[in-house]
Amino acid sequence: MTSVNDPDVLAEVTAAVDAYETALMTNDVEALDGFFRDAPETVRYGVAENLYGFEAIAAFRIGRSGGSPQRSRLRTEITTFGRDFAVANVEFQREGAKRTGRQSQAWIRTETGWKIVSAHVSLLQDGVDQRLAP
Repeated sequence: MTSVNDPDVLAEVTAAVDAYETALMTNDVEALDGFFRDAPETVRYGVAENLYGFEAIAAFRIGRSGGSPQRSRLRTEITTFGRDFAVANVEFQREGAKRTGRQSQAWIRTETGWKIVSAHVSLLQDGVDQRLAP
């Protein structure tokens, strides 16, 4: 049976998610690239782009002027499944905007640490709050 939210694994993934957020907010492109699994199967759906494969993700980061818009995390939910797989969901608000956004990531443990293999970022319509759970 697969364990869910083993405390040690949860702490590892939480640290990785926090480090990713720091890299995102400081536009540390090298660190951001390091969080994604370097493979053609890695996918990132952004607000305005669909990126298939690590090379496309890395090219997007290099070409992104000024980096990610600054944001505050409103809620972070991380769930681990066994010792080698986790999902992270972040609800965020961009600075100066009323709209909230969502980010989902699938993480796997590799020989070189935790890596994102799938990511999705989207924004809700202005003024819409779809939160139904506490």
